[in-house]
Amino acid sequence: MSVPDLAPRGTFGGIIAVWVIAAVIGIAVGMFVPMDWRPEWVGLGMAGCLTLSFAVQLAFGQTERFIQRVAASALGSLVVLGLIAAGFGLAALLP
Repeated sequence: MSVPDLAPRGTFGGIIAVWVIAAVIGIAVGMFVPMDWRPEWVGLGMAGCLTLSFAVQLAFGQTERFIQRVAASALGSLVVLGLIAAGFGLAALLP
């Protein structure tokens, strides 16, 4: 009698979690960092999100589609941070 393999855990939650953390980082940078230093801190936030993407996907322990999951996490983080940075940039133009 053979034992069936366990169903793999879903990995979409890990991707979304990195996007949410990217949003929190972007909002924190926009609120607490002076305007002159925001681009540098957004870049550091993106570097942290990329590292977090690797860590989260490694924690899942699945080798299938690892690169695609890390790429989705990193690209989503880039889009989220870019939109938030653009929003704060446009807000700075208003009197």
